Amino acid sequence: MSRKNVILAGLIGAGIQASRTPALHEHEGDAQGLRYLYRLIDLDQLQLDTHALPDLLLAAERMNYTGLNITFPCKQAIIPLLDELSPEARGIGAVNTVVLKDGKRVGHNTDCLGFAEGFRRGLKDAARERVVQMGAGGAGAAVAHALLSEGVQRLSIFDVDSDRAEHLANNLNEHFGFGRAVAGQDLPSAMNQADGLVNTTPMGMAKLPGMPVPVELLRKELWVAEIVYFPLETELLRNARTIGCRTLDGGNMAVFQAVKAFELFSGVVPDAQRMLAHFQSMNG
Repeated sequence: MSRKNVILAGLIGAGIQASRTPALHEHEGDAQGLRYLYRLIDLDQLQLDTHALPDLLLAAERMNYTGLNITFPCKQAIIPLLDELSPEARGIGAVNTVVLKDGKRVGHNTDCLGFAEGFRRGLKDAARERVVQMGAGGAGAAVAHALLSEGVQRLSIFDVDSDRAEHLANNLNEHFGFGRAVAGQDLPSAMNQADGLVNTTPMGMAKLPGMPVPVELLRKELWVAEIVYFPLETELLRNARTIGCRTLDGGNMAVFQAVKAFELFSGVVPDAQRMLAHFQSMNG
Protein backbone atom coordinates (compact mmCIF):
# COMPACT_ATOMS: atom_id res chain seq x y z
CA MET A 1 0.00 0.00 0.00
CA SER A 2 1.53 3.32 -1.02
CA ARG A 3 2.10 6.11 1.47
CA LYS A 4 -0.58 8.26 -0.16
CA ASN A 5 -3.21 5.63 0.67
CA VAL A 6 -2.50 6.01 4.38
CA ILE A 7 -4.58 8.68 6.16
CA LEU A 8 -3.94 9.66 9.77
CA ALA A 9 -6.52 12.14 11.04
CA GLY A 10 -7.77 13.34 14.40
CA LEU A 11 -10.36 15.44 16.18
CA ILE A 12 -9.36 18.14 18.68
CA GLY A 13 -12.07 19.25 21.10
CA ALA A 14 -13.33 19.08 24.66
CA GLY A 15 -15.51 16.22 25.91
CA ILE A 16 -15.51 14.30 22.61
CA GLN A 17 -15.41 10.68 23.78
CA ALA A 18 -18.91 10.04 22.39
CA SER A 19 -18.03 11.40 18.93
CA ARG A 20 -19.17 9.32 15.95
CA THR A 21 -16.64 11.02 13.66
CA PRO A 22 -13.81 8.46 13.99
CA ALA A 23 -16.10 5.56 13.10
CA LEU A 24 -17.62 7.50 10.19
CA HIS A 25 -14.21 8.23 8.66
CA GLU A 26 -12.66 4.82 9.32
CA HIS A 27 -15.66 2.86 8.03
CA GLU A 28 -15.71 4.86 4.78
CA GLY A 29 -11.92 4.57 4.52
CA ASP A 30 -12.23 0.77 4.68
CA ALA A 31 -14.89 0.84 1.96
CA GLN A 32 -12.59 2.96 -0.23
CA GLY A 33 -9.59 0.66 0.24
CA LEU A 34 -7.64 3.21 2.30
CA ARG A 35 -5.68 2.61 5.47
CA TYR A 36 -7.51 5.25 7.48
CA LEU A 37 -6.85 5.91 11.16
CA TYR A 38 -8.78 8.55 13.07
CA ARG A 39 -7.85 9.53 16.62
CA LEU A 40 -9.58 11.57 19.35
CA ILE A 41 -7.51 14.33 20.97
CA ASP A 42 -9.79 15.18 23.89
CA LEU A 43 -8.78 18.31 25.81
CA ASP A 44 -10.88 17.26 28.82
CA GLN A 45 -9.21 13.84 29.08
CA LEU A 46 -5.77 15.39 28.60
CA GLN A 47 -6.60 18.13 31.13
CA LEU A 48 -5.72 20.81 28.59
CA ASP A 49 -7.45 23.88 27.18
CA THR A 50 -7.17 25.94 23.99
CA HIS A 51 -3.73 27.21 25.09
CA ALA A 52 -2.42 23.76 24.14
CA LEU A 53 -3.39 24.17 20.48
CA PRO A 54 0.07 25.34 19.26
CA ASP A 55 1.72 22.27 20.83
CA LEU A 56 -0.96 19.89 19.55
CA LEU A 57 -0.68 21.21 15.98
CA LEU A 58 3.09 20.93 16.04
CA ALA A 59 2.89 17.37 17.40
CA ALA A 60 0.40 16.40 14.67
CA GLU A 61 2.76 17.75 11.99
CA ARG A 62 5.73 15.89 13.48
CA MET A 63 3.71 12.65 13.53
CA ASN A 64 2.70 13.06 9.88
CA TYR A 65 -1.00 13.63 10.46
CA THR A 66 -2.87 14.22 7.21
CA GLY A 67 -5.30 16.57 8.88
CA LEU A 68 -7.39 17.43 11.91
CA ASN A 69 -11.01 18.18 12.58
CA ILE A 70 -11.59 20.94 15.13
CA THR A 71 -14.61 21.22 17.40
CA PHE A 72 -15.84 23.10 20.49
CA PRO A 73 -14.14 25.15 21.93
CA CYS A 74 -11.34 25.50 19.35
CA LYS A 75 -12.97 26.56 16.05
CA GLN A 76 -11.96 30.20 16.37
CA ALA A 77 -8.90 29.84 18.62
CA ILE A 78 -7.18 27.72 15.95
CA ILE A 79 -7.27 30.43 13.26
CA PRO A 80 -4.16 32.46 14.27
CA LEU A 81 -2.12 29.21 14.14
CA LEU A 82 -2.89 28.46 10.47
CA ASP A 83 -1.02 29.47 7.29
CA GLU A 84 -4.03 29.76 4.98
CA LEU A 85 -7.83 29.78 5.13
CA SER A 86 -10.29 28.67 2.48
CA PRO A 87 -12.70 31.39 1.32
CA GLU A 88 -15.50 29.74 3.36
CA ALA A 89 -13.44 29.60 6.54
CA ARG A 90 -12.31 33.21 6.11
CA GLY A 91 -15.85 34.45 5.48
CA ILE A 92 -17.31 32.50 8.40
CA GLY A 93 -14.46 33.22 10.80
CA ALA A 94 -14.32 29.63 12.06
CA VAL A 95 -12.46 26.46 11.12
CA ASN A 96 -13.50 22.86 11.68
CA THR A 97 -11.03 21.12 9.33
CA VAL A 98 -7.26 21.63 8.99
CA VAL A 99 -5.34 19.97 6.17
CA LEU A 100 -1.63 19.45 6.90
CA LYS A 101 0.22 19.26 3.60
CA ASP A 102 3.62 20.32 2.23
CA GLY A 103 4.51 21.99 5.51
CA LYS A 104 1.38 24.14 5.48
CA ARG A 105 -1.70 24.27 7.72
CA VAL A 106 -4.78 25.13 5.68
CA GLY A 107 -8.08 25.78 7.47
CA HIS A 108 -11.46 24.92 5.96
CA ASN A 109 -15.05 25.05 7.15
CA THR A 110 -17.28 22.09 6.26
CA ASP A 111 -19.86 22.85 8.98
CA CYS A 112 -21.64 25.41 6.78
CA LEU A 113 -22.04 22.98 3.89
CA GLY A 114 -22.95 20.21 6.35
CA PHE A 115 -25.77 22.16 7.98
CA ALA A 116 -27.08 23.48 4.64
CA GLU A 117 -27.30 19.96 3.21
CA GLY A 118 -29.18 18.69 6.26
CA PHE A 119 -31.49 21.71 6.21
CA ARG A 120 -32.32 21.20 2.53
CA ARG A 121 -33.08 17.53 3.15
CA GLY A 122 -35.02 17.88 6.37
CA LEU A 123 -36.76 21.27 6.22
CA LYS A 124 -36.70 22.19 2.53
CA ASP A 125 -40.12 23.86 2.37
CA ALA A 126 -40.08 25.34 5.89
CA ALA A 127 -40.99 29.02 6.35
CA ARG A 128 -37.84 31.10 6.73
CA GLU A 129 -38.91 34.72 7.11
CA ARG A 130 -37.66 35.07 10.69
CA VAL A 131 -35.43 32.63 12.54
CA VAL A 132 -33.93 32.67 16.05
CA GLN A 133 -30.46 31.20 16.49
CA MET A 134 -29.04 30.35 19.89
CA GLY A 135 -25.24 30.62 19.96
CA ALA A 136 -22.68 32.76 18.11
CA GLY A 137 -19.56 30.62 18.48
CA GLY A 138 -17.64 28.78 15.77
CA ALA A 139 -20.47 26.39 14.89
CA GLY A 140 -22.98 29.24 15.19
CA ALA A 141 -21.07 31.33 12.64
CA ALA A 142 -21.12 28.46 10.12
CA VAL A 143 -24.81 27.69 10.69
CA ALA A 144 -25.76 31.38 10.40
CA HIS A 145 -24.00 31.59 7.01
CA ALA A 146 -25.83 28.44 5.91
CA LEU A 147 -29.23 29.77 7.06
CA LEU A 148 -28.86 33.09 5.23
CA SER A 149 -27.57 31.28 2.12
CA GLU A 150 -30.67 29.06 2.29
CA GLY A 151 -33.00 32.06 2.22
CA VAL A 152 -33.65 33.06 5.83
CA GLN A 153 -34.65 36.72 5.62
CA ARG A 154 -33.93 37.87 9.17
CA LEU A 155 -31.82 36.00 11.69
CA SER A 156 -31.88 36.98 15.38
CA ILE A 157 -28.76 35.71 17.14
CA PHE A 158 -28.63 35.23 20.92
CA ASP A 159 -25.48 34.38 22.86
CA VAL A 160 -24.44 34.53 26.52
CA ASP A 161 -21.75 36.93 25.23
CA SER A 162 -23.73 39.77 23.64
CA ASP A 163 -20.59 41.22 22.02
CA ARG A 164 -20.01 37.94 20.23
CA ALA A 165 -23.60 37.96 18.89
CA GLU A 166 -23.12 41.57 17.74
CA HIS A 167 -19.84 40.73 16.02
CA LEU A 168 -21.37 37.77 14.16
CA ALA A 169 -24.42 39.82 13.08
CA ASN A 170 -22.14 42.54 11.70
CA ASN A 171 -20.06 39.98 9.80
CA LEU A 172 -23.20 38.42 8.30
CA ASN A 173 -24.61 41.80 7.24
CA GLU A 174 -21.36 42.57 5.42
CA HIS A 175 -21.75 39.34 3.46
CA PHE A 176 -25.51 39.15 2.97
CA GLY A 177 -26.75 42.74 3.15
CA PHE A 178 -27.78 45.15 5.87
CA GLY A 179 -30.46 43.97 8.29
CA ARG A 180 -30.35 40.26 7.46
CA ALA A 181 -28.92 39.50 10.92
CA VAL A 182 -29.34 41.15 14.30
CA ALA A 183 -27.99 40.50 17.77
CA GLY A 184 -31.13 39.53 19.66
CA GLN A 185 -32.26 41.57 22.66
CA ASP A 186 -35.63 40.18 23.71
CA LEU A 187 -35.86 36.38 23.40
CA PRO A 188 -39.59 35.96 24.19
CA SER A 189 -40.51 38.59 21.58
CA ALA A 190 -38.17 37.15 18.93
CA MET A 191 -39.46 33.62 19.56
CA ASN A 192 -43.04 34.84 19.30
CA GLN A 193 -42.39 36.22 15.80
CA ALA A 194 -40.13 33.40 14.56
CA ASP A 195 -40.80 30.69 11.98
CA GLY A 196 -37.92 28.58 13.26
CA LEU A 197 -35.37 28.06 16.04
CA VAL A 198 -31.84 26.70 15.66
CA ASN A 199 -29.62 25.65 18.57
CA THR A 200 -25.89 25.95 17.86
CA THR A 201 -24.80 25.95 21.52
CA PRO A 202 -23.44 22.81 23.24
CA MET A 203 -26.51 22.88 25.52
CA GLY A 204 -28.27 19.54 25.22
CA MET A 205 -25.11 17.45 24.85
CA ALA A 206 -24.83 14.45 27.15
CA LYS A 207 -22.32 16.41 29.26
CA LEU A 208 -24.34 19.67 29.18
CA PRO A 209 -27.97 18.66 29.66
CA GLY A 210 -30.75 21.22 29.51
CA MET A 211 -32.39 23.51 26.97
CA PRO A 212 -31.07 26.68 25.30
CA VAL A 213 -34.51 28.36 25.53
CA PRO A 214 -37.30 28.07 28.14
CA VAL A 215 -39.76 25.35 27.14
CA GLU A 216 -42.71 27.75 27.40
CA LEU A 217 -41.37 29.73 24.40
CA LEU A 218 -41.90 26.74 22.08
CA ARG A 219 -45.15 26.52 20.07
CA LYS A 220 -46.29 24.00 17.50
CA GLU A 221 -45.98 26.38 14.51
CA LEU A 222 -42.19 26.59 14.98
CA TRP A 223 -39.70 24.35 13.26
CA VAL A 224 -36.74 23.47 15.49
CA ALA A 225 -33.25 22.45 14.32
CA GLU A 226 -30.39 21.16 16.43
CA ILE A 227 -26.67 20.66 15.78
CA VAL A 228 -25.99 18.55 18.88
CA TYR A 229 -26.13 14.88 17.85
CA PHE A 230 -25.16 13.03 21.02
CA PRO A 231 -27.80 12.38 22.11
CA LEU A 232 -29.62 12.54 18.78
CA GLU A 233 -32.83 13.49 20.59
CA THR A 234 -31.91 16.40 22.85
CA GLU A 235 -34.26 17.78 25.48
CA LEU A 236 -35.06 20.64 23.08
CA LEU A 237 -36.06 18.28 20.26
CA ARG A 238 -38.03 16.00 22.58
CA ASN A 239 -40.08 18.92 23.92
CA ALA A 240 -40.53 20.38 20.42
CA ARG A 241 -41.78 17.06 19.03
CA THR A 242 -44.14 16.59 21.95
CA ILE A 243 -46.00 19.79 21.06
CA GLY A 244 -46.00 19.01 17.33
CA CYS A 245 -43.09 21.06 15.90
CA ARG A 246 -41.26 19.95 12.78
CA THR A 247 -37.72 19.09 13.85
CA LEU A 248 -34.27 18.47 12.40
CA ASP A 249 -31.71 16.61 14.51
CA GLY A 250 -27.96 17.15 14.40
CA GLY A 251 -27.20 13.91 12.55
CA ASN A 252 -27.22 15.27 9.01
CA MET A 253 -24.81 18.09 9.82
CA ALA A 254 -22.50 15.62 11.58
CA VAL A 255 -22.48 13.35 8.53
CA PHE A 256 -22.25 15.92 5.75
CA GLN A 257 -19.46 17.93 7.38
CA ALA A 258 -17.60 14.60 7.70
CA VAL A 259 -18.25 13.79 4.02
CA LYS A 260 -16.44 16.95 2.92
CA ALA A 261 -13.67 16.61 5.53
CA PHE A 262 -13.04 13.02 4.32
CA GLU A 263 -12.60 14.35 0.79
CA LEU A 264 -10.23 17.11 1.95
CA PHE A 265 -8.08 14.62 3.92
CA SER A 266 -8.00 11.79 1.39
CA GLY A 267 -8.56 13.36 -2.02
CA VAL A 268 -11.23 10.68 -2.50
CA VAL A 269 -14.93 11.55 -2.89
CA PRO A 270 -16.76 9.42 -0.31
CA ASP A 271 -20.16 7.80 -0.71
CA ALA A 272 -22.39 10.21 1.24
CA GLN A 273 -25.36 7.83 1.36
CA ARG A 274 -23.19 5.05 2.75
CA MET A 275 -21.83 7.40 5.44
CA LEU A 276 -25.37 8.52 6.31
CA ALA A 277 -26.54 4.89 6.55
CA HIS A 278 -23.57 4.01 8.76
CA PHE A 279 -24.28 6.96 11.05
CA GLN A 280 -27.94 5.91 11.33
CA SER A 281 -26.90 2.32 12.13
CA MET A 282 -24.72 3.61 15.01
CA ASN A 283 -27.66 5.60 16.37
CA GLY A 284 -30.32 2.98 15.70
